Amino acid sequence: MTKKNRFPGWRRIFFGVRTRILISYIVLMIFSTLVSILAIYEVLLVRLDEQVENVLINEVKEFRRLTEGRNPSTAQPFGDDVAAIFDVFLSRNIPHEDTFLITLLNGKFYKSSPQVLPVNLQPNSAFVKHWQKFKQPKQGKEFTSTHTIYYLAEPVLKGKTQGVFVVAYSDSSAHQQVNQAVIVIIEVTIAVLAIASVLAWIVAGRLLAPLRLLIETARSITESDLSQRIPVQGVDQIAELTITFNEMLDRLQTAFASQRNFINDASHELRTPITIIQGHLELLGDDPQERRETVELVTDELARMSRFVDDLLLLAKTEQPNFLNLQTVDISLLTEELYTKATALAERDWRLEHKGVGRIVADRHRLTQAIMNLAQNATQHTSDGDVIALGSVVTKGNARFWVRDTGVGIAPGDQERIFERFARGSSSRRRSEGAGLGLSIVSAIATAHGGRVELKSKPGKGSTFTIVIPLDPPFGGSV
Repeated sequence: MTKKNRFPGWRRIFFGVRTRILISYIVLMIFSTLVSILAIYEVLLVRLDEQVENVLINEVKEFRRLTEGRNPSTAQPFGDDVAAIFDVFLSRNIPHEDTFLITLLNGKFYKSSPQVLPVNLQPNSAFVKHWQKFKQPKQGKEFTSTHTIYYLAEPVLKGKTQGVFVVAYSDSSAHQQVNQAVIVIIEVTIAVLAIASVLAWIVAGRLLAPLRLLIETARSITESDLSQRIPVQGVDQIAELTITFNEMLDRLQTAFASQRNFINDASHELRTPITIIQGHLELLGDDPQERRETVELVTDELARMSRFVDDLLLLAKTEQPNFLNLQTVDISLLTEELYTKATALAERDWRLEHKGVGRIVADRHRLTQAIMNLAQNATQHTSDGDVIALGSVVTKGNARFWVRDTGVGIAPGDQERIFERFARGSSSRRRSEGAGLGLSIVSAIATAHGGRVELKSKPGKGSTFTIVIPLDPPFGGSV
C-alpha cells in the first residue's frame, strides 16, 4: 500500500517546522530591534540633555566671572552698570549652534547674541516675558509644537538696576539629527533582517535535514524491511532523536524477527505431532485396545506440544526488558540447592565438585531453570554409571556455574550451532525427545543476565557446559 503525505504541500510549507522557526526568529528579531531602537533613541535624548545642560552651565559660569571682574575697556569694576556687563559679554562670546544669549534689563528685552532669534524667543514672545520676572537663578524647559527650548536664567541686581541673563537652547536641529540617525538604524536593520531571514531559512533547512531523512526512512519502512537506519551526524538533540529512532527500529526489528521466528518455529514443530494425531485418529477403529493405545499416543503428543509451546513462550519472554526478577543470591547455597535438585533427575554418578563463595545479583528462578536444563540435557545423553558433576566458582568478576558429564560428547561440527533453536546434535546425541529448545533457553537466560554459555566437548569423552554470569546486575536491571 502506497503511503501518502498526511498534509498537502502548501500546509507543509506554511505550517511546517522550518517556517515556524523562521517566523519565530523574525518575530524575535523585530521585537529585539524595536527594543534596541527605542533604547538607542532614549540614550541619544539623554546624551542630548546632558550636552545642553553642560553648554548652559558653562555660559552662565563665564557670565558670573565677568560680573565679578572688571570692565576690560576701563579696567574699573562694572559697579551698577548692568548694561555694560551685558554689552561686554555679548561682544566677547559667540554661543554654540542653536544656543542663544538673551539679556533683559529692568523688565524689558535688551539685547541678544548675533544669531537670528527663533519666533518663540522674539522680544515680545511669551517665554521672554516670563523670564523677565525671575528673581532667582532657574533652569527649565519650554515646550512648543515642534521642539523644546532649554534655558538657564541668571538674575543680576546692581543697585537699582535689575537684569536677567538667559542662555537658551533650541533642540530642533538636534532632534532632527537624532531622528535621522534612528531612521538610518531602522533602514540598516531592515536590510540586515532580510539577509538574516534568508540565511536563517537556509540554516533551518540544513538543521532539519535529518528530520526529513527520518520521515523518508519511516515512510519507506515496511514489516518486511526493517533494516534501514538513519546515519547519525553531530552531537545535538537531532542526533539524539536519530539515535532514539534507530534504537526504536532495532527494537521493532527484534520484535518482528521474534514474531516471525515464533510463527516459523511453531508451525515447524507442531506440524509433526498434529500429523501424527490426525493420522491415528483417521485410522482409529472399534477395537478397545487400539483405542487405548491411540488415546495414550495422542495424550503423549499433546503433552509434548504443550511443553513445546511453553518453551517457545519462555524464549519470547527472554527478549523482554522485564524478563528478569533480580535479587541477591548466595552462590554457595544456590550451588548446593541445584545439586540436590539434579540428583533426583536420574540414576547417575552425581558429584558436587566445588561451591563458589560470594554473592551474585541475578534472577534465582531463571538461573536455576537454566542449570537444571543443562543437568536434564546431561541425563539424556549419558547412561547409568556415567558421571554428572555440578560446581561453581567466582573468578575475575564473574560467577561460573558448570555441568560436566562423561557421556557421548558433541561432534565438533555441531558445537557451533548447538544453541540455535531446534538444533540437535548428530546421531550420537539423539536420545532427546525434546524440540531442540533446551539449550536455546539456557543461552537466552545467560544473555539476559549479561553473560554467556561456554562449551567444551569431545566425542566419546563427554561435555562441560559453563554459564558465566557477571557479579553485578545486567544493564537496566534493578534489585
